[in-house]
Amino acid sequence: MRSIVTIPLSWAYTLGVAIRHMMYNQHMLPSSTVPVPTICVGNLSVGGTGKTPMTEYIVRLLLDHGYHPAVLSRGYKRRTRGFRLADATSTVETIGDEAMQMHRTFPDVPIAVCENRVRGVRQLKRLIDTIDVVVLDDAMQHRAIRCGLTILLTPYDHLYIDDHMLPWGNLRDLPSRALKADAVVITKCPDTMLPIDMRVVDNRLHMPAYQQLHFAGISYAPMEQEGNPLVLCGIAQPQYLMDYVLKHYPNAELMAFRDHHRYKPGDIDAILKKAQQFDFVLTTEKDIQRLRTTPLVDQLRAQGKRLIALPIRQRFLSPQETFDRQILTYVRENCRKS
Repeated sequence: MRSIVTIPLSWAYTLGVAIRHMMYNQHMLPSSTVPVPTICVGNLSVGGTGKTPMTEYIVRLLLDHGYHPAVLSRGYKRRTRGFRLADATSTVETIGDEAMQMHRTFPDVPIAVCENRVRGVRQLKRLIDTIDVVVLDDAMQHRAIRCGLTILLTPYDHLYIDDHMLPWGNLRDLPSRALKADAVVITKCPDTMLPIDMRVVDNRLHMPAYQQLHFAGISYAPMEQEGNPLVLCGIAQPQYLMDYVLKHYPNAELMAFRDHHRYKPGDIDAILKKAQQFDFVLTTEKDIQRLRTTPLVDQLRAQGKRLIALPIRQRFLSPQETFDRQILTYVRENCRKS
């Protein structure tokens, strides 16, 4: 019964997305360039492909090579509108949890949010003229801006070629849009992945010669806390986190909420009650941005327990130097022109 309903809805959604792209392709809808090199980190599906760790990786790479990057995102689930530049007064409510996470990670890097990416980039450049490259987090569907370099992320265990359009599957954009990417990164690859596994994926994707293919996994910070944790998170795919935690804490237990969940008083009460059975509470860097706005940290401390955020990093399985070179070559060549 479910397929009888979802398949026609998926067809209708696909048609709507295709018409929108056709209107941009035929210049019926405007698409603009901006006065600074731009790197788009995006995906074709909803949630859970690793955009934030990839964005942070690129920012670190650019900083290490003397560039002055900025990051622009939509600010998902914030309670404000328009352009906002992160500062000391910013909160999850004003710029969203992902932007807040990056602002705390890179306090000296301009982090901004704006629904209109063209307006956002131009405003960033007007406010901070020293910016020489803008990393656009989750901007692949924003056809109004013409990005200079596009990086498509797709998870190893759920490649976009194996998915379907919403609501039948998780794709929010046409699989053919993958052809517009300059690089495709297979994220969340297992540590045990072999070169032959990479070749299988490469053969299945049938990528054109102009695209580069990279493979990356998730790297968590070392686990040094003694005791048994309650794992608390509101992310799209918590199983990767739990797989890692269970290697170190076999009796750990997961308390999961929906992605970008706003923790309410009832949630906090339930967490505190559950936390009594554990030695500490472990969460993600994204979740702790939202949890800081609740009484949970102080109330856990009153119980003699800590709330610990587990840092996550992008780790390349294919030659990291190849990916770095693609990013740095684009920025170097286009900084001269801007």
